[in-house]
This record gives sequence, C-alpha cells and structure tokens, in this order.
Amino acid sequence: MLRAMSDLLKRLWQNLLGLVSQFGGVLLLFLDIVRTIFTCRPRMGETVEQLYKIGWQSQAVVVITGAFTGMVFAVQTGLQFHKVKMDTAVGPVVAIAMLRELAPVLTGLMVAGRVGAAIAAELGTMKVTEQLDALRSMGTSPTDYLAAPRFCALVLGLPMLTAEAMACGIGAGFLVAVHMLNIDPAYYWYNMLKFTAVKDVMAGLIKSVFFAVFIALIACHKGFNAEEGAEGVGRATTQAVVVSSLTILIANFFIAVVFNAIVPI
Repeated sequence: MLRAMSDLLKRLWQNLLGLVSQFGGVLLLFLDIVRTIFTCRPRMGETVEQLYKIGWQSQAVVVITGAFTGMVFAVQTGLQFHKVKMDTAVGPVVAIAMLRELAPVLTGLMVAGRVGAAIAAELGTMKVTEQLDALRSMGTSPTDYLAAPRFCALVLGLPMLTAEAMACGIGAGFLVAVHMLNIDPAYYWYNMLKFTAVKDVMAGLIKSVFFAVFIALIACHKGFNAEEGAEGVGRATTQAVVVSSLTILIANFFIAVVFNAIVPI
C-alpha cells in the first residue's frame, strides 16, 4: 500500500515537473521570437508565404464553420424565443454570441487543428531529419528562420479569419431567421445594431490574437522537441493540436473575465 502511494506521488511529481518544463520551454521560445521580431526581424518572404497558407487556404473551413454555427444558433434561439414572443431578440443574441464567443473560439479550434498540426509536423520532420541541426551549423537560428515567420503569420491571419467567421455567422443567421423563422428583417437588424457595439467586435478580435499566440508557440515548441522517428513526429503533431485546443478553451474563460472587468458589458 505504501509502495503504491509512493509510486503514485512519484508519477505526479514527475508529471508536474514535466508541465513546468514544457511551460518554461514555451516561454523561452516566446521571448526568443519577440527578440527576433524587434531586432533581427522575421523573413518577410517566408512570413507572406505562411500568411497565405494560414489565412487564404483556411478560408473554406472558417467560412463553413462560421456560417453553419450562426445558422444553427439562430434556429435554436428563434424556436425558444418564439415561445415567449421574443422573436426580434434573436438578432442581438446571435450577433453577440458570434462576436464575443463562437467566432473566435471555433475559428481558433479549426486553425489549431489545421495549421497547428501542419506546423508541428513540418518542424518535427525537420527535427528528426537533422535539418534543424544543419541550420544551427550554418549559424542560423531555427527560431529566427522558422518559428518567427509562422508566429507573425498566425498573429496577422487569425484575427482576419475570425472577422470573416463573424460576418458569415451573422449573415447566415439573418437568412435563417428571416426565411425559415419568418422574423421581420427590419426588426432583426434594428435590434441587432441597437444591442451590439464596437466593444463586442473588439472582444472577439482580441481573443483571436491571444489564440494565435498560443497556437503558434505550442505548435513550434512541439515540433522543435519532437522525438526521433515517424512515431515521434506523429505524437508531437497530436500533442500540438490537443494542447492548443485545450489552451484556447481554458484561456477563453479568463480572457473573457478580464475583458468584461475592464470593459463592462
């Protein structure tokens, strides 16, 4: 019994040390990227290429996610609000939900699954094939050459994708509310504009910037520290997606609390 308890405590301690080590590694990577941005400056050509891959090539999944999220949210709220004769409140509810929560979170999760996995797999493959060591032997930092452009591209691209998801979700919700639920379009838009403000848009965009930072740091860190072999690359890719997604969901709560404390609803 005592031996089992001792083994359990030992494993818990090792897991705690592992988490602290992972957090420290991510923090050091972030500081190194910031140093690169303000001193060496990331490669502009690589940054533009990554922005194309992250932003333009992710539009399809973001548009579909945003549109159908707005549609299903409009249907669910419309059916429930109709019971209490509050049909015209569907517009503000859909708009605020999309702007503050649904668009930034779901876009972040989609990008974490698509882009985070790709970054971790690419850098992990370079790690196990010793391409990172080759860069270091030529006096080039992998952080400067690989991580910084991807970080900048994500920070620039994710807010734009989030804004696109917001517009698609609100527009699709409007079409569903008007043509399926028979809500008056004039009242829908009037109430939506009345009860939404610029701070609602800013709340979602600010969240997306934080989510972009988390995705870039976690994906790059997992890729740089991938274990040897194809199995190690696969594990790093899976961990990048899972950890990024969980970080987005957890951080979303704390960012929302802090933002609402600074800028009350």
